[in-house]
Amino acid sequence: MTQAAASSIALPAWADTVRQKYLAGEASVFVLYRNVFDRYLANGTALSLVDFLSGVLLKENKKAIIEFSVDRGVRYLQGSNVDDRQLLYSHLEGKGLGGIFDALERRMREQPSTAIVIPYAGTLFPATEPHFLSMDERAALTALHRWSLDDALAAGDNVVLLITESLAEINPVLLTNPRVAAIELPMPDQAERSAAIRHYAPRMPEAQVARLAGHTAGLRTIQLASIVAGEGPGLSQGERLKLIAQLLAGTPNAAARAEKLADITAGMTPDEIRRLIDPERPPEPDSDPDQEMLAAVRKRKRELIEKECAGLIEFVEPRHGLEVVGGNEHIKSELLAIAQAVRAGDRTRSPMGLLAVGPMGAGKTFVIKAFLKEAGLTGVALKNFRSKWVGATESNLERVLATVKAMGPIALVIDEGDRSFGSGGGDDNDGGTSSRVIARLKEFMSDPENRGQVLFILMTNRPDKLDTDIKRPGRLDRKIPFFYADSAAERAAVVVAILRRYGGGGLDAGTLETLCADMDGYSNADLEAVALLALEFAGRAGRGLDAALFAEAVADFIPPQEHDMIRYMELLAVAETSRRSLMPPRFKSMSAADLRAELSALRLKISR
Repeated sequence: MTQAAASSIALPAWADTVRQKYLAGEASVFVLYRNVFDRYLANGTALSLVDFLSGVLLKENKKAIIEFSVDRGVRYLQGSNVDDRQLLYSHLEGKGLGGIFDALERRMREQPSTAIVIPYAGTLFPATEPHFLSMDERAALTALHRWSLDDALAAGDNVVLLITESLAEINPVLLTNPRVAAIELPMPDQAERSAAIRHYAPRMPEAQVARLAGHTAGLRTIQLASIVAGEGPGLSQGERLKLIAQLLAGTPNAAARAEKLADITAGMTPDEIRRLIDPERPPEPDSDPDQEMLAAVRKRKRELIEKECAGLIEFVEPRHGLEVVGGNEHIKSELLAIAQAVRAGDRTRSPMGLLAVGPMGAGKTFVIKAFLKEAGLTGVALKNFRSKWVGATESNLERVLATVKAMGPIALVIDEGDRSFGSGGGDDNDGGTSSRVIARLKEFMSDPENRGQVLFILMTNRPDKLDTDIKRPGRLDRKIPFFYADSAAERAAVVVAILRRYGGGGLDAGTLETLCADMDGYSNADLEAVALLALEFAGRAGRGLDAALFAEAVADFIPPQEHDMIRYMELLAVAETSRRSLMPPRFKSMSAADLRAELSALRLKISR
């Protein structure tokens, strides 16, 4: 990696970082991690990482490039001859990992200017306690650690490159070594995505390339190829065009739409194309001609990311905006202001995170989903990323966080946050995994680069169980309390919105206000249950919903009776909110001393 050899090549930022650190003598052992299974464009060709390293980054300045992996053993990528191969393999015969590393070291000392590339490094240097390592694994770990500190090997222009998807897969003994540099390979940015789309779809108009690049954040180059490659495995461009034209036959602008959709359905089977394209829903006459194509891209992007994350995340798909939320006017005003800042790209006014607190059934989940629609944010929810295998939980979390960050702007939604961020961060029964996971999430939440790009949203009815450090400003800036409707008018507004959502009109707000007068303490979930019961009664009676049927539903419904717990959760929400204007009138004048006293009494009563 000499200065002259590398300067004539347009290197990715990560590759230039490797070169600079190597030339400065900072390290001669590098760990390349994160987006290591992608394709990298060089000289008009898409290369795997190993091929990019051997054919571009190292090619002109290393006399020999050797790859060593568990599956393929030792093989020369450059600079070999028959004698070299025979000497190396004869020395390795029957000597295991220790013999292999001994042979590689001998090769570097006797013939300097050698690069050793080790893909799937986690299989050779697993992240586990030393006493769990085999003797071979200990020998390999010790050898590599010693190489990184050996000045003679570094002076001989030798370099070792380890490749792993997650740093959590690598033994920490290596990563804490000051002479080992870990270099992250990020997901492609918009410019890199544009270049990849041009490479795989050279005939695509430049305006369409730019729009596709803007809507494919979070996808790898290899995934872009599966969307836009004109030719390759599966149906050809012409075959896709013919099939889509048949599906869209008789709809407006069928030919132009078919051509655009054929551009972004590479790698799909006929059945997948049929599921993607809905001829029954043609675009509006005055709609953007690219909208149908972009909607198909977003659908494919979701499928690819969910497949890659293998059940670790789930996309949140809100169907309604805040206009369908009844009541909660103070909360809607606050969320609308945040949504406007997010849509405008105003990073100064965009919070790092939101904490939605309040008793169960107060509408937290529904309102937050509506907020996502209002803000135009893609929402993903964390699923069960924990694993019983050593290092797998941390590796899963890193994969999720890397994907989320690359997809920004995005919202990461964590429901029942007290279970994920319980006070204390877990116990020692899991070997400290819970503590490490929570520490990593805290670090990610407070990263200032995420402001305006990744919005954390935690929802809980027990904020007292959250780790206090999670709730500080800079992680969860806005704490939004949710309460049950205080008055008959507010309950009527909620019911009106629910009936409108389910197509059950017929009752005006004034009538509903009278009917809701005796429903004090009903949650939004209770009100929805009553409204649906009334609609069920109307269906049985074969007539439209009226006041008598609604009154019958009110009389028949029995709400939950956990009054102490609900009161406790309401007071916890009061204690958490940092803005008095977000509280209902019955709590605005409550003193801090009275709040603490009632919380203590309720806590004691509930514990009994």
